Amino acid sequence: MLARLFEEIPRFFSHYNTIFLLKAAATTLCLSAGGCIMGLLIGFSLALIRITRGQLLLPARILSISYVESFRRVPFLVTLLFMFFVYHALNLTVSVFIVGLTTVCLIAASYTGEIVRAGMESVHITQWEATEAMNFTLVQKLRLVILPQAWKVILPPLFYFFLGFIKDTALASQIGVVELTYSGKVLNNKGFSAALVFGTVLALYFTISYPLARFGAWMEKKVGVSKDRRR
Repeated sequence: MLARLFEEIPRFFSHYNTIFLLKAAATTLCLSAGGCIMGLLIGFSLALIRITRGQLLLPARILSISYVESFRRVPFLVTLLFMFFVYHALNLTVSVFIVGLTTVCLIAASYTGEIVRAGMESVHITQWEATEAMNFTLVQKLRLVILPQAWKVILPPLFYFFLGFIKDTALASQIGVVELTYSGKVLNNKGFSAALVFGTVLALYFTISYPLARFGAWMEKKVGVSKDRRR
């Protein structure tokens, strides 16, 4: 087996195959980054809506809760196929990458919205009452009081979700998105050893996710240090 692997390596890492794998890795990175960034922005908005108390925003809160609870309970693949057929039913001519990106954004928004909401609600009620007594605007409440305390609760599950989400984007291959897992299947079908192909794919996934894991650990440590200093 090892002899076969060493024999295949020069052919496997040809110029075409290397470019093909790097483009697939870039697609995986774009899906993951797009989902995480857009999901965080939308999720933050959903969390803000959910923590409101006024009757005027009650319909918005109901829609926000329905959205979050629905997408968190439906498997990624089911949502992906549903979005694929929605685009098809509406006769919208878009690439499968756009379908995949839309799906990951929708799912990421539901999870990050719940994470952010839980983090903000972990701040003691007296802190919220103090901001009300000082007549802070919503932006002042969040920037000066709530978020500095909530980050230590938000960051760990947020980065854990992002790391898992990078792996979940592999399901986009089911609708034809040429990302890392799809590229591995293509190269394996060309006759290359599965150990060589998917070992390389594994290494590329690790290369994408490890810097995010280290950045998350650094951020958690920084927030922890800042918290200790405030004491």
